[in-house]
Amino acid sequence: MTTNVILLPGSVLPADLAYGQLVTAVGPGVETIVKDLEVYRDDSPPPDYSLATEVDGVLRAADARGWGRFHVVGYSAGGAAALACAAAHPDRLLSLGLLEPAWAGGWDWSPQHERLWAKAAALAQLPDEQFMAAFTRMQVRPEVQLPEPPAGPPPPWMKHRPAGIRAVMRTFSTYDLDRRALSGFGRPVYFALGGLSNPDQFGEVAQRLQSVFGDFSLEVFAERHHFDPPHRKEPERLAASLRRLWSRGEPAASD
Repeated sequence: MTTNVILLPGSVLPADLAYGQLVTAVGPGVETIVKDLEVYRDDSPPPDYSLATEVDGVLRAADARGWGRFHVVGYSAGGAAALACAAAHPDRLLSLGLLEPAWAGGWDWSPQHERLWAKAAALAQLPDEQFMAAFTRMQVRPEVQLPEPPAGPPPPWMKHRPAGIRAVMRTFSTYDLDRRALSGFGRPVYFALGGLSNPDQFGEVAQRLQSVFGDFSLEVFAERHHFDPPHRKEPERLAASLRRLWSRGEPAASD
């Protein structure tokens, strides 16, 4: 039996660049849709963009393949979209893989988490170059040394990223992620957390979701952070964990 998986990237790298190594690592028997975010479907974000836009895009991609039920793995903004899928259409998902989702609803925030998002809202007002540098810096621990941007002109897709990231941040401030619906999600959930990522963001998200989902497993990648993630740096280890998740999520022959 083929395992059907949709992979959703974050708001910076295109999906094929983000997931190429992981797709190779998961090996045979897995059919993947490596799907870019809907926020980048056109040259500028849709005027009415929200996480519901991403959910609709996921369902269209699955329907185009004839998939009734499938697994979803999402990183960063794609992780938030995956959570929205689980809340809105739990009957379609076999499992949920979360790679440091950037956001996980507006409930039970700690003071540290509230301060972090207030800072993010302020940073969004900066010019693009300053905004992108500050955006990446706030998502890792202070001691992490982030690499310099590559020499030469940026790739063409990069020009769309500041507007896309701002659109994603706006929907985080308005979207109603249904906690009750998530708590009723009866499928297995896996969360990969980088040990060098900002704990006030991703560590808190992991802790809050652990209290919501009934079947939740957390794996810490001690040497990884949000911009040095396991799907690019430790794809074999992550692939093994995801294969275990997918195996647990597959329906029994009698289902």
